Amino acid sequence: METILIIGGVAAGATAAARARRLSPEARITVLEAGPDISFANCGLPYFIGGDIENRSSLILQSPSSFKQQYDVDVHVSTSVESIDRSRKIVTARDAATGSAREFPYTKLILAQGGKPVAPDLPGAKKDHVFTLWTLSDMDRIDGFVKERSPRAAVIAGGGFIGLEMAEARAKRGLKVHVVEKLPHVMSVMDPEIAGFVEEELVAHGVVLHKNVGVTEIGDDWVALEDGGRIAGNMVLLSIGVRPTLQLARDAGLELGPAGGLLVDEHLRTSDPDIFAAGDMVEIEHRVHKAKVRIPLAGPANRQGRIAAENALGGNHVYQGSLGTAIVRVFDAVAGITGLSLRAARAAGIDAEAATIHKEHHTAYYPGAQQVTVRIVYEKGTGRVLGGQTAGYAGADRRLDTIATAAFAGMTVHDLADVDFAYSPPLGTPNDAVNMAAYVAENRMSGHSPSLVPEELDAWIQADAPVILDVRDVFAYRKSHVDGAFNIPLEVLREEYASLPAGRPVLVYDETGKKGHQALRTLVGLRGGVVVNVGGGHRSMQRHLRAAGFRNVSLDLLEVERKDASSPAAAKKADVQTESVPKASAAGPLIVDVRTTGEFATGAYPGAVNIPLDELPDRLSELGRHDREIILYCASGGRSGYATRMLAQSGFTNLTNAGGLSKMMRRGR
Repeated sequence: METILIIGGVAAGATAAARARRLSPEARITVLEAGPDISFANCGLPYFIGGDIENRSSLILQSPSSFKQQYDVDVHVSTSVESIDRSRKIVTARDAATGSAREFPYTKLILAQGGKPVAPDLPGAKKDHVFTLWTLSDMDRIDGFVKERSPRAAVIAGGGFIGLEMAEARAKRGLKVHVVEKLPHVMSVMDPEIAGFVEEELVAHGVVLHKNVGVTEIGDDWVALEDGGRIAGNMVLLSIGVRPTLQLARDAGLELGPAGGLLVDEHLRTSDPDIFAAGDMVEIEHRVHKAKVRIPLAGPANRQGRIAAENALGGNHVYQGSLGTAIVRVFDAVAGITGLSLRAARAAGIDAEAATIHKEHHTAYYPGAQQVTVRIVYEKGTGRVLGGQTAGYAGADRRLDTIATAAFAGMTVHDLADVDFAYSPPLGTPNDAVNMAAYVAENRMSGHSPSLVPEELDAWIQADAPVILDVRDVFAYRKSHVDGAFNIPLEVLREEYASLPAGRPVLVYDETGKKGHQALRTLVGLRGGVVVNVGGGHRSMQRHLRAAGFRNVSLDLLEVERKDASSPAAAKKADVQTESVPKASAAGPLIVDVRTTGEFATGAYPGAVNIPLDELPDRLSELGRHDREIILYCASGGRSGYATRMLAQSGFTNLTNAGGLSKMMRRGR
């Protein structure tokens, strides 16, 4: 009969214990946990602090007594292991309450000690208003401090997952929040344009970002920065990384790996054949590039704990590596990553490219559609999916899981282009955002529609000195555009393309990349030469600019519309307020814009009256005489064409469909 001893609880250890009992009713199973809690939802801690989770008890998954009752597992909490005698197969541990030491025998040992937050050696880091967040006790200290001291401002050192979740939690409690990130942008594991989306959301909720700078000292009500700056704040959270707990393994002579974790094989066995390990303390093989990596995430830890238990009981389950799939919600924004970023893929020596699209998460005509961003990173020669990232207010999680599945299975962008995804108007689109991103990748690979993502622009512009063409409408162009860019909206490109300088490559962009692709194909057909589209368009460039900046692209950064973290309903209510439409006069030509009021507010032809197409049948009386000259337009000409037919059927005789806004703006030039 096996005697299974597990050092560490929470994710990997508790899972290993439960799995071991399910596999072996007769095994002796014991868990030694240094902390006071054997199994709790550590990923939920920020959401209790922020008020999303109301009951603390919801975070407690198991207690020693419930584990004993449910699984017949002996659990010893507040028990620190001091040594492992591998030759005798004995573990010595000490009870924190009594101070007494005790020996625990094993036939198979599973190490699941996890990691601990990195504690920087900073002046002031031990003050009572400085915290880390890792355990229930940490959470209780933070919650109690806020209730008792009512801090006004919080400084969060570290812009990773926990840091940003805590930034949201503090802002929801009404604190002024500063995030200090030593790297160029928050969420450093992500590519800049995805991180830029997250930064937009933080800024919208009043969070102040301090990037490319570290903390040097913490005072009673201030934090000093490396650049000489000082931030007012009487609460500080340190969230600058996790270090694996390895001292016990090191003292036992177990082999450590090149990534700084405990080395295990494909069966999660250490250099001792009777000792297995799982969770944040181990380094494992990355599923994509096969290098040894540390991935301190709850999902891999749970699966590793399960496999380690199975193999400790004689199984032959191979752990196939991890992609590091991770996702974060910051206020209302969601962003995630799986596999390799473009930067990580190239750093690993892979000839990689990326394709980015922005598309509605379900059909645009069904109420509530939100743009979701999908970026696929792939191997240039083969199209093999290396990873990807998603971002948005709806639908980002579903697309991320799809890309994770593709990367894990070794699929290509050609495979993703042909996948049938579930579709119904409230739930998706006939061509899903993942399909579309794969199409962009295929077009880039084949040369049918060459494209670049924002981080590739600096080098290409410096090397090729292209003509830059903005094919958005004039109102979007006026708000922000690349310095030196020509503005020829797509709707009039065929008539005006000859005004572009000849003999030079053309870099074209629109708002999201879709019309840029259409413009590229038009230019290739009309004038030939090298034409390249900016994948993701102006939106991707804006996000990249916010997160990382450009060297050779000069672009105005748009202001972020502010949101209220404590009252989102009020903000939404304000968004839908519109001005009344003036009644048309009886004399002279009437110009009617049949777009929605929201579209009209972004810019319209001077003197135009806004009568949305859906309201037109009920507002015919505002148009005057039936023989009056009426000019109609919309965004592209489709709705205005429909409106023209509607008015003709109602007896109006002097009608002109002027087409899209851009063509309308060209009238009379």
